[in-house]
Amino acid sequence: MTIFLILGGLVLLLFTGVPTFAGLAVFSGGLMWLTQGDLGAITEVIFNDLNNYMLVAIPLFAFMAHIMIKGKIVDDLYGTAYTLTRHLPGGVGIATIAACTVFAAISGSSVATAMTIGAVAIPQMIRFGYSPKTAYGLVAAGGTLGILIPPSGPMILYGVVANASIGGLFAAGMIPGILLALLFAGWCMIETSFGHSAVQREARASMAEITLALKKSFWAMLLPIMVLGGMYAGVFTATEAAAVGALLALIIAAIVYRNVGVKDVWEAALGGARTSAMLFMIMAGAIVFGHVLTKMRIPQELVALATSVDLGIFGFLAVVMGLIFILGMFLESISIILITTPVVLPVMHAMGINPIWYGVLLVINLELAMITPPVGMNLFTIKAITNAPMKTIISGGVPYIWLMIAGLIAIMAIPSIALWLPRIMLGV
Repeated sequence: MTIFLILGGLVLLLFTGVPTFAGLAVFSGGLMWLTQGDLGAITEVIFNDLNNYMLVAIPLFAFMAHIMIKGKIVDDLYGTAYTLTRHLPGGVGIATIAACTVFAAISGSSVATAMTIGAVAIPQMIRFGYSPKTAYGLVAAGGTLGILIPPSGPMILYGVVANASIGGLFAAGMIPGILLALLFAGWCMIETSFGHSAVQREARASMAEITLALKKSFWAMLLPIMVLGGMYAGVFTATEAAAVGALLALIIAAIVYRNVGVKDVWEAALGGARTSAMLFMIMAGAIVFGHVLTKMRIPQELVALATSVDLGIFGFLAVVMGLIFILGMFLESISIILITTPVVLPVMHAMGINPIWYGVLLVINLELAMITPPVGMNLFTIKAITNAPMKTIISGGVPYIWLMIAGLIAIMAIPSIALWLPRIMLGV
């Protein structure tokens, strides 16, 4: 009962509109004062957890994403995807999903993916006969792939908090990410074939057109291959991969595309720094929160409760995923990871749940949070770039919510969908 009161109090505080980092810090500091009588250990607790080499990857990936956005490389990515799929039913929509998938492997951010691809794809989809509702929903959903397909900021964060292999998490996210992309593309084809007769289709691209499109997007598509390939080949670690990716993105944008100057690099660095600072401030509050919960022996009580009720692995996961789905309607992804992971981790270890498998389920649920009202960040992103009514954007995303729930259930029922690749590649 104590944990529910604590979580309820924290959520209510965050509902007041207090910034997440401030709410976590004040609430956790208050709990520490009540339970330990002073705040003397707070700086040591925060420093010990943040003094982690793997966290360097977060600002580096953020910088890489900003450079790729500044360089407008997404235009060539979308053009190539459209050239390859324009003859299919729903070809423009499929091209949008394909572009989201590739850009997700570059940016690691759902909001960046939805914003960047949306600015290019939404006008194109509407021009080819898609209803605005369909275009908004598809881009909002496609953007969520940014945090599942590696590299992924939330996966890095979860890996640090759960002490799980980040390389293993990246590998585990690949097949589920492709599976969701295929589900989205399949739905787009079905919806176009049976519900949007006005959608235009073009003739199949010639080999010359395909060759030209692939040539234009060669460097953009090579970037995620080089970064992930080098990491899994053992050339560099997951943290070093972020540095390599940032450097390669800068070289491609500045030398190959020649549309990024010193001012753009400075602005990208500032943007990455702001994103990272916000994340680390939230982490600091969540670290104290997890420390207080441990001192209050709440994780141990949850382990005892879970084992005594005998829900079983799937029953426990169903309950946790349901809770996270509800939290996702009101809180952003970082807060959910940092609030829930320290609580469920001891129970997972006691029940023998693979933390990499759980991490993939968690991230898919966080993807759902991006397109579920009232606080779906991708919904707000589409609102920002189109100024469309929020009701229209939300209704367009509803089919994709069901598709993502279906994907979540499938991966929960068949863990090998997520675990096969990391076992083959890394033996984890």
